[in-house]
Amino acid sequence: MQIINSIRAFLKPDPKGPWDVVARLFREGWRKYLPGYAIASFFMVFVAGTTALTAWIIGDVVDQVFIDRSVTQLIILATAVVVISSIRGISMYGSTVALARTGNAVVADMQKRVYDHVLNLGIAYFDKTHSSMLITAVSNRAGSASAVLSTVLTSLVRDLLSVVGLVTVMIIKSPWLSVVVIVIGPLALFGVGRLVHRIRSVARSEFAGMQQIIASMQETAIGIRVVKAFNLESAMRTRMTSSIESVRRRGNKISQIKARTSPLMETLGGFAVAGVILWAGYATIYEGQKPGAFMSFITAILLAYEPAKRLANTRVGLERNVVGVRFVYDILDTPATMDTNPDGPDLEITAGEIRFDDVNFGYRKKKLVLRDFKFQAEGGKVTALVGPSGGGKSTIMNLIERFYDIRSGTITIDGQDISKVRIASLHDQIALVSQHTTIFRGTIRENIRFGRPSATDEEVETAAKNAMAHDFIMATPDGFETELEEGSGLLSGGQLQRLAIARAMLRDAPIILLDEATSSLDSESEHQIQVAFERLMAGRTTIVIAHRLSTVLGASKICVVEDGKITESGRHAELLAAGKRYARLYQLQFQDHPTDDDDEEGEPKVASVG
Repeated sequence: MQIINSIRAFLKPDPKGPWDVVARLFREGWRKYLPGYAIASFFMVFVAGTTALTAWIIGDVVDQVFIDRSVTQLIILATAVVVISSIRGISMYGSTVALARTGNAVVADMQKRVYDHVLNLGIAYFDKTHSSMLITAVSNRAGSASAVLSTVLTSLVRDLLSVVGLVTVMIIKSPWLSVVVIVIGPLALFGVGRLVHRIRSVARSEFAGMQQIIASMQETAIGIRVVKAFNLESAMRTRMTSSIESVRRRGNKISQIKARTSPLMETLGGFAVAGVILWAGYATIYEGQKPGAFMSFITAILLAYEPAKRLANTRVGLERNVVGVRFVYDILDTPATMDTNPDGPDLEITAGEIRFDDVNFGYRKKKLVLRDFKFQAEGGKVTALVGPSGGGKSTIMNLIERFYDIRSGTITIDGQDISKVRIASLHDQIALVSQHTTIFRGTIRENIRFGRPSATDEEVETAAKNAMAHDFIMATPDGFETELEEGSGLLSGGQLQRLAIARAMLRDAPIILLDEATSSLDSESEHQIQVAFERLMAGRTTIVIAHRLSTVLGASKICVVEDGKITESGRHAELLAAGKRYARLYQLQFQDHPTDDDDEEGEPKVASVG
């Protein structure tokens, strides 16, 4: 009874087992992948059939060639063996190629699905998800889907049909001996079933360890300067070694658990073969029966051993790959919380006025960053946001771009609620230059062209000239065709930021967002870039975040943002005369700590902005 229950548990779909994942994979892709898997199955049927024929023909060879000594049968059977072997070889090649091509298509489609879905997720998802999880899902775990489908198909078609065919040969050749093998089979399933649950938990731990390895490598590559500067090599080496050793131990554990099926199958198979040999020897020696039937029977057992062992290992192998597929599905099943309004109206810019009316927003559920926030940026003018870090300035920028959805209130541009328009059209009307310049893999020209992919080479070069970037670009080894990589030290921080400014200029958008856009520029570069800024901002709505007040003295309106509120606003002279928070910030920067830009009287020498 325990054996029967074990077989039922092995075959019964377990909600926590692999079968729900397998069913979903086939349900989602059977139409697309059916031709490839059908071709593979077609060849697998021939592999199974020729395997059974090989066992069958051995009996005829023994009886008709070695016992009856028939030359005619010798030639016929030898030819048959060659034909059967050739068909089997061609079929194995065909099934392997068809499975590989279809499996590669499954992996590629899964990677595309994950990447497309990730692009549609809001910024909030990336705030709480480590990038190593996404990298692992696309680079490693997408392949688990192909492994699951290939394992199931191979087991159900080639291995199962091979075992069925060989068992049929056994039954025809010796019905009584077949009973022994049929009884031993469930014993093997019983032993394998006990290993499945252990494989599942260890596989999850192994996957977590792999993610830690990727995360450690990624953090080291990105923060290598910090690692070197603070002598963190030993600490990082310890973290990486710990993760690698964890994966090694769990990999060894999985291999050990999977290997336990071998002694089980070998021992049971040994008993089965030994029993057959004893019975065949007795029947041949004492009862005068021809040995051909027994030879076919023994050959069938030997040929059935490998496919039977693979069938017994199917559930164990599935558990390891299903862990990866489940993780991929966790990402694909993450809902896109932000409605991008793909069928909504396009944003139409007239004056470019931006308004916040009673906006409430917080990154966490309970804490609000902005409470009943009101703000207005006049169209075609420069509005500066100044104040201490953490006051909410960058949050305002994020909400204008609709990187996050607000909890209540409205944000409008020229009277149009940005939550109602097609989000792609909103981003088309905005050019962003942040304090952290993002460089993509590719040439300098390609990085600038990301501002407007349809731009010509001449337009790219004009934008570079306007951003005061053309000279240093031409000084690089290949000019605009110089390849840039992540973390490349080829360009300085100020030069990279001017590439970002050139990208924004090329976009030619009516709304400009500058988030500490000159933070990495030295005094001389900043002076040069002011001319480019005036050209960029002319006639456009511009919002500038600046800690260096020298860059915003000529703004049409300066807003002091503290604790999610605008505490004062006005022009530079008005705020200075009021003697409040802005005046203290100004005195702190230009009187208590004069810079090279200050003249002898302590007044800053800067170009006007706006």
